[in-house]
Amino acid sequence: MTDSPASPAAFSATPALRPGAVQATATAFAGLFCVVGLALYGLPFYYDFMVREFGWTRGEVTSGNALSKLIIGPLFGFLAGWLVDRFGPRRLMMAGILMAGIALVGLGHVSTLGGFYFFYMFNALGYVCGGPLPAQVLVSRWFQKARGKAMGIAYLGIGFGGAVVPLLSAALVERFGWRVAIETIGVLIVLIAFPLAYFVKESPDGARASAALAPRSSLAAFKSSAFYLLTVGSMCSIAALAGVQQNLKLFLSVDQHFSQSNAARVLSLVLAFSIVGRLLMGYLADRIPTKYVMLLIYFLLAGSIPLLFLHQSPAAIYIFAAIFGIGLGGDYMVIPLMAAEIFGVEVLGRLMGVILTAGGVAEAASPWMIGRLRDSRGNYFLGFLLLVGITLAGALAIGTLPNPRRRVA
Repeated sequence: MTDSPASPAAFSATPALRPGAVQATATAFAGLFCVVGLALYGLPFYYDFMVREFGWTRGEVTSGNALSKLIIGPLFGFLAGWLVDRFGPRRLMMAGILMAGIALVGLGHVSTLGGFYFFYMFNALGYVCGGPLPAQVLVSRWFQKARGKAMGIAYLGIGFGGAVVPLLSAALVERFGWRVAIETIGVLIVLIAFPLAYFVKESPDGARASAALAPRSSLAAFKSSAFYLLTVGSMCSIAALAGVQQNLKLFLSVDQHFSQSNAARVLSLVLAFSIVGRLLMGYLADRIPTKYVMLLIYFLLAGSIPLLFLHQSPAAIYIFAAIFGIGLGGDYMVIPLMAAEIFGVEVLGRLMGVILTAGGVAEAASPWMIGRLRDSRGNYFLGFLLLVGITLAGALAIGTLPNPRRRVA
């Protein structure tokens, strides 16, 4: 008996040949390129301009990310996951793209710390609604086989966006000043990503047939130890990534006196190698247990951070950028792959809503904590060493997960 064109079996056998699958991957790529690559990874480039112009401390500028994630994530992350499972990712993604663009335009007009925090929170809401959550669910609905490869391709958007934004920002700042530069980035976010999100089809025909099972399946997932181990492990790796990423420009340009162009080159190298990480880890995730892919990522992160202590050597900084970038590229995209393999796609929005919210708390607290340690101790040594320990603690949690070939139901 031959599978009908709309059947899951027929689709999973040839997912890449369906135009809707290609369009979904391209839309996820564009959303991640803009909402994460340009908006999230682009903002730290402007921190030192704000420190110099307004006299704010490192702790104050990095706490914008902290406060926004601590408030917006818990308030809206769970709701966003439910909305994605209930109504699909498309409309939530469109709203998030608009909010991220407006937030960056607003940040170009701020002159007070309160205004800075307000628009940073608005950007965090754009991240929750238009960033990884809807992109992960969109790709996972369209792909069963080769899901790792498809997710890796979609997540290239973060790498390309993050690699482009420091160089683009540096050129815009040099010509127009930092305010016009960040406003221009905000406009580009809407122009690039919104049209694709508007026209994307949310899932293959009949993909929502199993949605009625979602509440019961999600309850079983939330009661399982695997869910909590995955959440804790994810929080640890995200804390390490954010703690380094949000402080790296300050470390290079203010503490180590790198020129703006040299600092931008290092930041771009990190994000360029994250492209390699996404492709490599997506390829590996389709061939070996995802748990082992996650452990590889954690060890890459833990091994790269100490290279920052050798900042007198340009070679050490560039090696750090390459290794850290590969880990950065693989980490965020492998988390939904692990969740989908263990728990299934039907409840992925709810689960990732919780996991991303928890990760957002770690992503918020870590840069703020590292920034405060730098302000109080005069250097980043203790903060970066602490991030290595956090990464290894996350590896321990992930190492106790079962191989995800059997779903928790």
